[in-house]
Amino acid sequence: MKKYIIFLSVFILLCGCDKKNNQYIVKDNLNERINYMLENMTLDEKIGQMMIVFYTAPEVDDTLREVLYTVKPGGFILFKENITTYYNTLKLIKEIKNTADIPMFISIDQEGGNVQRLLSLQDKTVSNIPYMYDVGITNDEKLAKDVGKVIAEELRVFGINMDFAPSLDIFSNPQNTVIGKRSFGNNSEIVTKMGLALATGLSENGIIPVYKHFPGHGNTSTDSHDELPIVNKTKEELYNLELIPFMKAIENGAQIIMIGHLAIPNITGNNLPASISKSFITDFLRNELKYNDLIVTDALNMKALTNYYTQEEIYIKAVEAGVDILLMPSSSKECLEIIKKAVLTGRITEERIDASVKKILKLKYENIEKSYNDYLPSKYLNSKEHQDILKKVKVEEVIK
Repeated sequence: MKKYIIFLSVFILLCGCDKKNNQYIVKDNLNERINYMLENMTLDEKIGQMMIVFYTAPEVDDTLREVLYTVKPGGFILFKENITTYYNTLKLIKEIKNTADIPMFISIDQEGGNVQRLLSLQDKTVSNIPYMYDVGITNDEKLAKDVGKVIAEELRVFGINMDFAPSLDIFSNPQNTVIGKRSFGNNSEIVTKMGLALATGLSENGIIPVYKHFPGHGNTSTDSHDELPIVNKTKEELYNLELIPFMKAIENGAQIIMIGHLAIPNITGNNLPASISKSFITDFLRNELKYNDLIVTDALNMKALTNYYTQEEIYIKAVEAGVDILLMPSSSKECLEIIKKAVLTGRITEERIDASVKKILKLKYENIEKSYNDYLPSKYLNSKEHQDILKKVKVEEVIK
């Protein structure tokens, strides 16, 4: 009898069950499961799910451990400071995952060119992914998809499940230094075709692609890491160029889009950054472009925001604008307390929080739950198959 009770308890835990009239109801419907989880989560836990946090150390020390257990963030983003040896990097990621009851987004910027964090690995050689501009020059969709597969398989060696790529920015301004060869090209056709093919290569091999930097960072000469870029194009001009790759991504079922820290005054009527603008995110992206899935900000510690707004203004405006995931708040604890206070005082409704968390849980349980603790063997790193694929990308071309 005792063994039966233990078995039943484990079964209930694993299946996601509810007890009603002394009968356990198995929640095999995903929406029912998510609704049940929301009903049983605290407000703190819900807000935690809306954050992807960072930490500049190669191990889970006491400071990081406290954040992971108290804030319970929905995700973690890896930088070069987190990546050392193969064993230590794997240990770091596993320890981070083990602190969470809900699967975490383990994310990274692994685009290629000058943005690929895995190159920091010290004791094993990883594939050196070329600039996406060089991939775009080939005009070969299959090759772009295969490059996505290479990136995905090497990320999965470490249990990473989300990549902040592809960049759908169109490199239309030669003065642009922040995007440059990170873009697939200087026209909407090549960026759309090759960007979506790379995203397919990522998603078909177990990595969630994040399309960035909406509505397009390719025509700016200002780096949003330092200042707020202002895009003075009309809405019609944006529709005719920058928006085309993103609209096609939405049409093809994009699950998560990153908003850039860009002012778009001809859409919003002011210089409020798009990432914290309700008129841009809710009125334009959601209502006009009919995008209903997840929206993540670019890093919230960038000077395009912090030069002009307090932490309180940044976090509250982002949630009010319709953002679902806050990437890299300067202090995750402070972020949680600020948003919690806004909910408790009635400025933000808990229903608004629930709407984002519901989408976050849906993406997690549909895409990463089953493979969450699966790790590909290290032989995938810079494998012969990967080398053969990347050799097809010619890198002699330069931007004219």
